[in-house]
Amino acid sequence: MSVGASGPAGPPDGPRDRREAELRERAAAFVDEVLVPLEVPAELAGGPLPAADVERIRTTSLAARVHGGRHAVAHGGNGWTTREWFLVEEQLGRSTNGVSWYVPNAYNVWKAAGPALVERWLVPALRGELHDAYAVTEADAGSDPSQMTTTARRAGPGRWVLDGEKWFVTFGSVAAVVVVMAWAVDGADGGADGPDGERRPTLFAVPADAPGVEVVDDPPFTHAYPHGHPTMRFTGVELTDADVIGAVGEGEEIQRRWFTEERLAIAARCSGAMQRLLEEGVAWAAGRVQGGARLLDHQGVSFPLADSAADAAAGRLLAFDVADRVDAGADEKLVHGRASMAKLFCSEAANRCADRVLQVFGGRGYVRTTAAERLWRELRVDRIWEGTSEVQRMIVARSLERRGVRAMLL
Repeated sequence: MSVGASGPAGPPDGPRDRREAELRERAAAFVDEVLVPLEVPAELAGGPLPAADVERIRTTSLAARVHGGRHAVAHGGNGWTTREWFLVEEQLGRSTNGVSWYVPNAYNVWKAAGPALVERWLVPALRGELHDAYAVTEADAGSDPSQMTTTARRAGPGRWVLDGEKWFVTFGSVAAVVVVMAWAVDGADGGADGPDGERRPTLFAVPADAPGVEVVDDPPFTHAYPHGHPTMRFTGVELTDADVIGAVGEGEEIQRRWFTEERLAIAARCSGAMQRLLEEGVAWAAGRVQGGARLLDHQGVSFPLADSAADAAAGRLLAFDVADRVDAGADEKLVHGRASMAKLFCSEAANRCADRVLQVFGGRGYVRTTAAERLWRELRVDRIWEGTSEVQRMIVARSLERRGVRAMLL
């Protein structure tokens, strides 16, 4: 059985080590045997795969138990620790073309949802029967939630009316439910649970087929992924208190936890991508002869690979440390800052690694059937989504001041 580019960290010496090694090997085998063979067909098709391939990914991922992330076993997930979840995300990061997006999963915000919402949306999502989407970005409020204009206004006891437009809604083109961040605004008609006119950040579970929900633009992007990131408009969408995730006004707190996990996931996947890039780059350079010597024997090739190895090792340790802190119950705001640091470093490092390895492959590196070329394109967005590198730097700088240098570094 293949263990992928990362391989076991060392001989297992305890129950946790054996469990993690088995999980990593299982996830690596799934990636190598199921996902990687579908990358080039997906690329040549412009992203989407045939229904038969999609179903195979769904069924084999469920059988291999590499789906569902940290969601509870009772809901259809695997109940992983953050560290275990990181190991699987890292392996999924070794694949390209978003083929892993077909693996059943759901956003972590459902942990704050009530039983009815969990049963309606989360449970079938973890069976691969539907997909959720998350809508937070707006045209003029990309990284500044305070500038958000989407509102959900009270329309009577227990009722809301949602209006707004969200950009870059990942999975929005296929989602059955859209998690929408909006200002909950209490009206003057009674039934309000706060002062009239008060704006409170709140998450709503919005059925994608509800009247007033529409996709107004579905632009093409640099990567060839199976699902789009469309612009979605919500016009007079009628909702109820039962559609609120968590409680009214808790949206910012729930979203902070979402951002922390999403940024750590990006760091994990970038770690896996760097491992694959190095594995393929070193193998090519060791087997390719130019000027009477292997490419690997030329410093112009070997030194960039060595720099990339240092980037990959440092980023992995940094991100793993964040995962361990989550499992240890560390302060959420400190973890939030450190997750931003991990996302910043790993996304920037992965881009450097992809550029270097593509260069190692020369002309072949510029061919889309080469993994290095696909990763070179795909990794670029990791410096943008879930908060740009510049936003991460702002978060890290504020954390240095508020949490302290020692807390952020040690």
